[in-house]
Amino acid sequence: MHRAAPELRTDRLRLRPNVRDDAGPLTALWQDPIVVRFFGGVPMPAEDCWHRLQRAVGHWALNGYGMWAVEELESGMFVGQAGLFEGRRGLGPGFDDVPEAGWAFMPAAHGKGYAREAMRAALRWTESELGVARTVCIIDPENLPSIRTAQALGYRQFGDCIYKEKPLLMFERAAASGSSPAAG
Repeated sequence: MHRAAPELRTDRLRLRPNVRDDAGPLTALWQDPIVVRFFGGVPMPAEDCWHRLQRAVGHWALNGYGMWAVEELESGMFVGQAGLFEGRRGLGPGFDDVPEAGWAFMPAAHGKGYAREAMRAALRWTESELGVARTVCIIDPENLPSIRTAQALGYRQFGDCIYKEKPLLMFERAAASGSSPAAG
């Protein structure tokens, strides 16, 4: 299924397709010690950041959904990534067979509610355009800001797992009532 990422706007943010020029900002994001603290704790090499960008673009081509680059509307500055992806993490049925939500933002964007705002837009689009009924995510139990974000988005813990030798919490979210594929 080939689908280009649509541009979405919120009151303060623009969610847009990832592009080649995002390689630098994504590398800065994934090499920031504050950002990677709960993602393995080690800054990501530039090569892996490049592969992450390619995956973000490829998800749209293969699945018809994916991650968006997130910019502040006012400044045009790249502040992070948010959206849904297919992780195939080997966590079993009920997790690997549904879209997984993810968000990561530059430290300067932390505490502003950007993750919630961006993910609300991403979830609304995914549910209405694709009819996605359920999404999941995994979060480090020490990442309290991300847990609060997930809960504010309607995610509820349904289990735990070990992923890459790290205990994580598993969350799920049912689509908002009334969400269905767009007519037409």
